[in-house]
This record gives sequence, C-alpha cells and structure tokens, in this order.
Amino acid sequence: MPELPDIIVYVTHLEARLRGARLEGVRLANPFLLRSVEPKLAEFAGQRIVGFSRLGKRIAFEFEGELFFVLHLMIAGRLHWKERGAPLHKKLALCAFDFDVGTLVLTEAGSKRRASLHAVRGRAALAAHDPGGLDVLTASFEAFDERLRAENHTLKRALTDPSLFDGIGNAYSDEILHRARLSPLALTQRLDRSESERLHAAARETLATWIRRLTEQAGNRFPEKVTAFRTDMAVHGRHGEPCPDCGAPVQRIAYADNECNYCARCQNEGRLLADRALSRLLKDDWPRTLDELEAAKRRRSAT
Repeated sequence: MPELPDIIVYVTHLEARLRGARLEGVRLANPFLLRSVEPKLAEFAGQRIVGFSRLGKRIAFEFEGELFFVLHLMIAGRLHWKERGAPLHKKLALCAFDFDVGTLVLTEAGSKRRASLHAVRGRAALAAHDPGGLDVLTASFEAFDERLRAENHTLKRALTDPSLFDGIGNAYSDEILHRARLSPLALTQRLDRSESERLHAAARETLATWIRRLTEQAGNRFPEKVTAFRTDMAVHGRHGEPCPDCGAPVQRIAYADNECNYCARCQNEGRLLADRALSRLLKDDWPRTLDELEAAKRRRSAT
C-alpha cells in the first residue's frame, strides 16, 4: 500500500502537472470505484484544479467551488500519467481523469477491487475523510509520546493505526522499528522515555529519508515504481536475508494478509517472536532464539 512517502511524491508530481488544469471528464471503467452519490461527477466537468493535498494515505484533489475528489489507493491502486485521452487497459484500469493537459489513469492489480473514490462538496465534508492521525514529521516529542501512550497496544499496531499516526503502514512501520531498535510487539505503555524518544526520532528520520530517496528516484518523471518492497529497505519484505546492521537473518510474523519483518538480534536481544500459527503447530519445538533456530536448521540439514 502506498504510504506517507509515496503519497507525498504523488502529490508533488500531481501539483506540478495539474494545478490550474481543467477537468474534461471522468471515465469510470469500474463503477464500484465511486463510493459516493453526491455531488455527481458531472458537476466536476469544466472545473479547474486548485491543488492537491494528503489525508493520511488518501489523496485529495481540490477543484474550484470547494469540490473535491478523495482517492484511496489501498493496497494495489496506482496512478499513471498519460497523453490526453489515453485508452484504458481492460483488466487493470479503474478510471481515467481526463484533463485539458493530459490524462491521469488509476489502475489496480489483482482481482480484489479495494481502491475507492469519493466526490465531496465543502471542507467540512472533506475533513470527515481525515483519519485524524498525528503527523510525526511535524509533531513534538511530547505530542508523539502522548498519542503513543493513549492506549496500550503493540508498537506495530500503534504505528499502523491511522487514527493514531498519519500515513504509516506495514512497510514503514517495520523500517521505523528497526531503526529504533525496538520489538514490534513491545507495548506502548511499557516504554521508558528514552525508548519513546528513540521511536520518535526513528519515525521522523525514516520517513524523511524515504521522501528524499523517492523524490530523487522519480526526478522529473511521474512516479511509476510505487511499491511496498524496495531492495534498499532494512527489513521489510526481506525475510531470511541478512540484516544490514548485524548480519542476522531477518525474521517475520505472518498474520492475515500481511507480515511483520524484524531483526531478532537488533530489536529483541536475539529472541524470536512467536508466529502464532507456527508456534501452535510446533509447540515445544518452536525455537526461542536465533541460536536455537540455527541449531534446528543444522539438525534438518544433517538428516
């Protein structure tokens, strides 16, 4: 799912190409994309773009007359800048926004259609789409710490809760926790002040670093390579590969449609975090430490 750094880069490029452009119309290839009934899409035709902004992981298109589109890309939604009137790919395209200067195409890979588009009138209605998370890039440590300890959750859950923190998802939470040297399953209300300070600094540094990297990678080209898995990430999506800091194999906890990646040595004193499904299956055979894991691997290879 595109997260804060990706959305910021999208917004930057949309501003550069479309501020002041006039919308000619919207072509819906999949009617289920549109999740609102008022105002009608026809009201947007002929209106000029005033600007773009970010609401968590959503992109807000602002038009004249306080009309807005709120686009949530979800996991597999991606934007593409095309020539004016570009045709739509039958399998992937969800819609096209036709402007007088070019066409913005929304695609979504996979069979599940999760991306959403809301047409909105007025700033009060727009604000209702803001999840309310704290912007860690601008928040003071005191504001961050207060929000973090508001409820007792694991750090992984707290960082990815859009009502607590703004724009952080599965990928960047893994990177933040690795930089902070904190376990994803540590509880928010059990952190001491130094650990909370470390997490705050890591969140700001990680997000700022990736905004800079993605901006540099895109250059003047519209960002096409938006992905949650990048080879220069420290742990996210790198299960079994060496941690860039200590060389220990990156571990994972699998759950639902996602997984959490971490370094047991850097983040949990060498102890493995139990994967619920596997630990129930293996019971007493579940390795508790990296040393036990390596010993188990040697036993398997010997047989």
